[in-house]
Amino acid sequence: MTAGDLWFIVATTFVCTAVVFLAAAVLANRVRRASLGWRFAVVLGAAIVSIACSTVAVSAGMYFSAHDLDVLFWIVSVSAVFSVGGAWLVTRGVRRSIAALTDSARRIAEGEVVAARSGEAKELAVMSAQLADTSERLAAARAELERLDAARSTFFSWISHDLRTPLTGVRALAEALEDGMVDEPREYASRIRQQVDTMSRLVDDLFELSRLQSGTLRPRLERVDLLDVVSDAVADVRPLAEEREVSIAHGDVGPRTVLADPYLLGRVLVNLLANAVRHAPPGSAVVVSAERTSSTTVIHVTDEGRGVAPADLGRMFEVGWLADPARTPDRGPGASGAGLGLAIVRAVVTAHRGSVRAAHVPQGFRLTVELP
Repeated sequence: MTAGDLWFIVATTFVCTAVVFLAAAVLANRVRRASLGWRFAVVLGAAIVSIACSTVAVSAGMYFSAHDLDVLFWIVSVSAVFSVGGAWLVTRGVRRSIAALTDSARRIAEGEVVAARSGEAKELAVMSAQLADTSERLAAARAELERLDAARSTFFSWISHDLRTPLTGVRALAEALEDGMVDEPREYASRIRQQVDTMSRLVDDLFELSRLQSGTLRPRLERVDLLDVVSDAVADVRPLAEEREVSIAHGDVGPRTVLADPYLLGRVLVNLLANAVRHAPPGSAVVVSAERTSSTTVIHVTDEGRGVAPADLGRMFEVGWLADPARTPDRGPGASGAGLGLAIVRAVVTAHRGSVRAAHVPQGFRLTVELP
C-alpha cells in the first residue's frame, strides 16, 4: 500500500466518521431527556453507520468494480442491520435491569427489604447488592426508631405515673392537715417531706441525665483514690443494705487511682451498689472489686440475686426500664424509683469514654464498668 492510498483511507474514514457522529450528537442533544437506552442506541448506531459508510466510501474510491461494490454494500448493510438488532437487544436488557433497580429503589422508599438480583452485569449486580444492603440497614434503623419511640412513650407514661403517685399522696396529706383531721401534724408534715424528697430526686435525676446525654455536663477528670470512692459509696448504701439484711463486702480493689470525675464516679458506684442491694436476697452479700488491665480499670459489683432474663441484659441501661413490670420499685440511695439509675450509670461511663455491661456469673449477677 502506497502512502497516498493510506492517506486516502485515513481521510475518508475521518470525514465519514465525523459527519455521522456530528449528526448523532445533534440527535442526542435533541433527545437528551429521552431514556438512557435510547441515547445508548443512538451512540451505538452511529458507530455502526460510521464503519459502514467509511468502508463503502473507501471501497468506492479504490476503484472496485460495480459488482464488487454491490456485494460489499450488501454485506455491510446486512451486517449493520443485524448489529443494530443485537445492540437493541442489549439495550433492552440494560433497560430492563435499570427498571428493576428503579423498582427496588421505590420499594425501599416504601419500607420494604429487597433482595440482590442475580445474573446481572457486574456493575448492575454491585448496585443491586448495595441496594439490598441499604434496604436491610434502613429496615433495621426503622425498627430501632420504632423501638426507641415506643420506649420513649412508655417512659413518659411511667414518669407521669411516678410523679402522680407522690403528688396524690401530698394532696391527701395536705387536705387532711387543712381539715384538721389529724392527731399528729408533725408526722403528716414528715410524710409530706418524704414525698417531696421523692419528687425532688426524680426531677434531679431527669435533669442530670438530660445534661449527660446532651453533653453539657462533662466530667472533670482527675486522679481519684478508688478505694476512697468505693468506701464513700458503701457508706451511702449501707442503710439500705441493713434494712434489707444484705451485707456489702470489699473485694480486691487493685488499682489505687483512676482518672475520673470523683462526684460522677461516686454516683456510678452508689447506683450500682443500690441496684445490687435491692435485688440481692436477704442474708446474702454484695461484693465490689476492681482490677486493672493494660488499658482499662475494671470495676465489678456482684450480687447473689438471679439478675434479669438474658433477653433483658441489653435493656437494663435504657431510660425508664424496670425489671418489675408492675412498677412498684423500692426507693433507696441514688435512686428516684423511675428506672433512671442505670441509665445515669451508662451516661456517666460513656462520658468517661468507658463501657458498662451486665452478665450472669457463677456467684450470681454482675455489673461491670470499664474506664480507660
